[in-house]
Amino acid sequence: MSKLVIVGTVAFDAIETPFGKTDKILGGAATFIGLAASHFNVDAAAVSVVGGDFPQEYLDLLSERNVNIDGVEIVKEGKTFFWSGKYHNDMNSRDTLVTELNVLADFNPVVPEAYKNAEVVMLGNLHPIVQMGVLEQMTTKPKLVILDTMNFWMDCALEDLHNVIKKIDVITINDEEARQLTGEYSLVVAARKIHEMGPKYVVIKKGEHGALLFHNDHMFYAPALPLEEVFDPTGAGDTFAGGFAGYLAKTEDYSFENMKNAVIYGSTLASFCVEKFGTERMVNLENSEVHKRMQQFKQLTQFNIELS
Repeated sequence: MSKLVIVGTVAFDAIETPFGKTDKILGGAATFIGLAASHFNVDAAAVSVVGGDFPQEYLDLLSERNVNIDGVEIVKEGKTFFWSGKYHNDMNSRDTLVTELNVLADFNPVVPEAYKNAEVVMLGNLHPIVQMGVLEQMTTKPKLVILDTMNFWMDCALEDLHNVIKKIDVITINDEEARQLTGEYSLVVAARKIHEMGPKYVVIKKGEHGALLFHNDHMFYAPALPLEEVFDPTGAGDTFAGGFAGYLAKTEDYSFENMKNAVIYGSTLASFCVEKFGTERMVNLENSEVHKRMQQFKQLTQFNIELS
């Protein structure tokens, strides 16, 4: 069984959308990545930090889904990272209302000894120095390193971000971030420029408009499944990353052709995530539901063209 190291936040979120609002609920990049990856029967471990205010039941939730939590540091006298945001009517744009770094401000990740030889490393959205710190702890070179980042790090830690981008195989970012990182409006040109920074594969997420996968001169597009209801897109990108990384860790096939499948699995799991607030939908998601929706994706995207 392949080992997967997941680095990211385990956190509290408070969310407001046109469909309602929540108090503090379970969130964080590592949480969503772990819940998504748990559908692929891989040996996953989360590397993160929480405060003494973090409920044990949330940690148990990850453990019950075979996500090892030995790498989740508990700072008993500290408070857990907290983010609050409000989504606009289009559900694509949002305003950050509160960001409290708390214990995350001094986070030094420690990869458990048993996972320092992991085949796949998923670097969730964190400071690039933290991401680099994880890579430096690996005793054997991972077969695949995937990195997620955001425009915030491009604004305040661009040089550090460039340094870690040189060390990875796959980057997953959204279209706005790809344009900011490269200064190019065309996503095709932006992907080419990102290739030149180091990554062999570039995944550009376009929200409700699907995702693009680039590798050298090859390109693949996966649409997003049209949904009746979208309640909360907060964890969708991390869920996509978890499905993508989990599938690749399970199959141990890191070719462009297999990454197409990984993109579809990531998109499928993300389509469930947005149906409820926070982690609610992912916590109760059955594998049979995932299989059924994969069939829907297949019907949506596959067809024969008669060329005259």
